[in-house]
Amino acid sequence: MRQRPVVYLFDIDGTLLSSGGAGRRAMERAFGVCCDRADACTGFSMAGMTDRGIVRLGLRAIGTADTPDEIDRILATYLDLLVGEIASATDYRLHEGVREALDCAAATPRSVVGLGTGNVRAGAAIKLGRAGIYERFSFGGFGCDDEDRAALLAVGAERGASLLGLPRSECRVVVIGDTPRDIASAHAIGAEAIAVATGGHSLTELSACQPRHAFASLADPGALAALACS
Repeated sequence: MRQRPVVYLFDIDGTLLSSGGAGRRAMERAFGVCCDRADACTGFSMAGMTDRGIVRLGLRAIGTADTPDEIDRILATYLDLLVGEIASATDYRLHEGVREALDCAAATPRSVVGLGTGNVRAGAAIKLGRAGIYERFSFGGFGCDDEDRAALLAVGAERGASLLGLPRSECRVVVIGDTPRDIASAHAIGAEAIAVATGGHSLTELSACQPRHAFASLADPGALAALACS
């Protein structure tokens, strides 16, 4: 049976890499600079959230109007600060099996490899740039496309299908992530979810969300086969 064309959408934080808290530090500093409130984001987990969603919740937490202009102002400051935070992070690392997984996805016949991330596009480039892998992704769905994770994944899936010259309905869409939000969002757009417990959620927690596959990391036996097979 002929394999369907594949659109891969990789999450970044917790899935491809750990930035050692650089993103949170940059966000807290941005709120400190813009609002004099570095504690704006202490009351909630950022895992699986979009950058714009994080800023919106932070503004609401400190009682500041979450207007588009204010969100854009804080995000611009965040991106400026993120450059230095990523460069100086002493525990920045790619997770096990990532390079091999990207090689496997790229080698899969009739496939395209992209990002499905809550990071805005510029933030994704900063985080992945240190490891030299940003260029491995030819497209994506980003936090600047939509605050809703399922919606940005849908944007990424459409972009990937367009690169293949096909309607999305004819493609196998595979979302690789490390949070229940990644899995739920994949299900919401009719995509296949592959979960990895390299972020803040255990394999048991992720498996309970019913992804197509769940692994401790992308280096686990079977992970590459799960990526490659339909």
